[in-house]
Amino acid sequence: MGGTMRAMVLAASVAAFGAGEARAGAFGIREQSTQAQGLSFAGAAAGSGGVSSIFWNPATITMNPGFVAEQNLTYIGLSSEIRPVVPGTNPGFAALGGSGDIGQGAVVPAGATSYQLNDRLWLGLSTGAPFGLVTKPNQVWAGEVYGRSSRIFTLAFNPVIGFKVNEWLSLAAGPNIEYFRLTLRQALPIPGLSPTLYPSSFLKGESWGVGFTAGATLTPRDGTVIGIGYRSSVHHDIDGSIGVPLVALAPLAGQVHAKLNTPDKLSVGLVQAISPVARVDLGFEWDQWSRLGTVGIVSNRLGLPVSNLPLNYKDGYTYSIGAEYDAAPNLTLRTGFAYESSPIDFRNRSVRLPDGDRYIASVGASYRWNERLTLNLAYSHFFLDRSRILAGIGRDYNVSNIAFAGVVDSSADIVSVGFRYVFGAPPPAAPAPLVRKY
Repeated sequence: MGGTMRAMVLAASVAAFGAGEARAGAFGIREQSTQAQGLSFAGAAAGSGGVSSIFWNPATITMNPGFVAEQNLTYIGLSSEIRPVVPGTNPGFAALGGSGDIGQGAVVPAGATSYQLNDRLWLGLSTGAPFGLVTKPNQVWAGEVYGRSSRIFTLAFNPVIGFKVNEWLSLAAGPNIEYFRLTLRQALPIPGLSPTLYPSSFLKGESWGVGFTAGATLTPRDGTVIGIGYRSSVHHDIDGSIGVPLVALAPLAGQVHAKLNTPDKLSVGLVQAISPVARVDLGFEWDQWSRLGTVGIVSNRLGLPVSNLPLNYKDGYTYSIGAEYDAAPNLTLRTGFAYESSPIDFRNRSVRLPDGDRYIASVGASYRWNERLTLNLAYSHFFLDRSRILAGIGRDYNVSNIAFAGVVDSSADIVSVGFRYVFGAPPPAAPAPLVRKY
C-alpha cells in the first residue's frame, strides 16, 4: 500500500476516535434529577434535587429520613444542523450539502436510593449515565470524512455512605464504578472514487473504570444549606478496534487501545429559605475537561502509537439560579436559569459535537400524591450560540487535507418525569441540615 493511502486511512481512523472524545467536553449528562432540572440544577449540591442530589454531593443523603427511592426518566431532544460554507469547504465536497439534523433523541434513566440506619448513618446508591452522545448526519454530506455517526454510552454505579457529624455538618463518600463504550463512523476517502460512494470506516471501544465521590453539607442556621461535592476523574483503559471496508486496507485495521481520563467535577450549591413556603437556590459547577490533554491510540499488534490526538479542551463552568414556591400543601412549583461555558470552542470544535455556550431556562413541579408518593415533572430549553467549524490543513482535525468549513445552529428541548417513594410508614423527621417538604 502506498504511503499516501496509508496516511489517509490512519488519519481518518484517528479523527474518528478523537472527534468522538472531543465531544466528551460537552456531552456530560447533567439530567440526573427531575426535581433539580426544574431549577436548572441550581442548588443541586445542597439538596434541591431530592435524593438524586447525591450525584452532585453524596452528603445530601442525610437530608432524607427513612428509606426513600427516586426514579427519573429524561428525554433529551437535540436539534442541530451544520451548513457548509463556501469558500472554505473543498469544492468537491461542498456540493454534497449540509448535515441535515444530526440530533438524535435519547431517553436517559437515572435513580437514587437512601436508607437511614440510625440518627447518624445513611447508606445510598446512585445510578445513571454521566456521559452520552448520539449524533447522525446524512450518510453523504460535505463533512462526511469527519463524521457519519457517533454513539457514546456510559453507565455509573455510585454507592455512598453518609455520616451526620452534628446538627450543622454532614459528610459522605463512596466509589464511582463507570462503564464506557463508543462507536464512531466516518467516510473513508479513496482516491479515484466519487465522494458520494465513499465507504465507512469505524472505531469501537469499551472500558470499565473506578473513581470516587465525596462531599459535605453545612447548615450555618435554620433555613440555610451550603453543599459542596466532588466527583473524581475516572481512568479508562479503552480496548477497541478499527475497521476499514477494503481487503487491501486490512493491515490498518485491528485491535487498538487508548487511555482516557474523564474530567473531575466540583459542585457547590446553596439553598436559602426566604419564607416558610419559598426558597432561592444557587449553583456552580466546574468540570476539568482540560485534563483530557492528548489521547494516544496504540496498535495492539504493533505495540506502537497510531497517532497522538491533541484535544486541548478548556475547563467547563456552569452558573445557575432558581426558585421554589409551595403553592399548596401538596404542590411545589419551580423555575430556574443557567449559563454554561462550553469547553469546546472554534479551536477544537468538530462535526460530531458542534457545541457552544449554553443558556438554559427551566420550569418544574412536584405533586405530593399521598404521604408516600410524590410525582415530579420538569421541562428545559437550551439556547446555544451559533458556532463555526473549520477542519483541514493546520487544524486539529485534518483528514487528507480535505477542507471543511461550517456554520451550526443548535437547540435542545428536555422533558423529565420522575417519582419519589417513601417505603413503609412515613418516618418522623430526623435531625437534618434542611427538612424539605417533599
